[in-house]
Amino acid sequence: MEELMWLHLSDLLMKINRKLQAYYELTKPGVTGMVVISAFAGFYLGSQGSLNLKLLFHTLLGTFLVSGGTNALNQLMEQREDARMKRTRRRPLPAGKVTPNETKIFSSLISALGVFILFFLVKPLVGGLAALTLILYVFIYTPLKKKTTLSTFIGSVPGALPPVGGWVASHGTLDIGAWILFGILFFWQIPHFLAIAWLYRNDYARGNFKVIPLIDKDGAVTSIHIIINCLALLILSLMPTFFKLTGYLYFVGALLISLGFLYTGIILARQKTYARARQLLLASVFYLPLLIFLMTIDKF
Repeated sequence: MEELMWLHLSDLLMKINRKLQAYYELTKPGVTGMVVISAFAGFYLGSQGSLNLKLLFHTLLGTFLVSGGTNALNQLMEQREDARMKRTRRRPLPAGKVTPNETKIFSSLISALGVFILFFLVKPLVGGLAALTLILYVFIYTPLKKKTTLSTFIGSVPGALPPVGGWVASHGTLDIGAWILFGILFFWQIPHFLAIAWLYRNDYARGNFKVIPLIDKDGAVTSIHIIINCLALLILSLMPTFFKLTGYLYFVGALLISLGFLYTGIILARQKTYARARQLLLASVFYLPLLIFLMTIDKF
């Protein structure tokens, strides 16, 4: 009898663990982690004097919750498309690890909690920016992905807001530093996403998503967008030093890695192969953490 009881308990604990893991996967930990890092960068650059660790904790916690909830809501809206795409069919919803109702409750709760924390424990403006990010991403960007290729650029707006929220949390105002960070994140996202769309264009076709590489058969238009945005990113990445937010170590480092990122974009434009698209994606994955690292070690 006792052995049977322990077997039932063990089975119950395994089910709970699988469910918790599924909820965690719904938040897209990799994406949410990058969002939290960008919010930290904004908080750190915007801070004056010593860091307010309690305020930092509330900022990052609220950002994590809103980002995770936003990602979960996005998957709820795209569960049918995710089921058709090879890259996403193993996500919790299409894989049957969670139900749509469970996802709706989970995502709504953590999003609301995140906005509450940012609004009441950080600053009302930060909470407002977080709510705006969720609305733009879930209710504007997500539906537009099936209607227009412009969704790539529209979706980059909410993707660039977390460091702005971090800046406002510590600095208190929306000024030039916040907009520089917004610009860096905005222009970084476009070549990053276009590289993904290039690699998985067939998958996006299965999901009926409108992405530039899908309609740009020879890759010419995609390449132009990549190079233009890499150039804009190069310019924006140097602005923190010009506005006395960072020192010259950051300037040199940002210049080198931005030129390297641009170079991978140019190589892709010339050769237009999957290998070069993967190289650009890899470069984009390393670029942003490196840039943020340089910001943190050489703050002016």
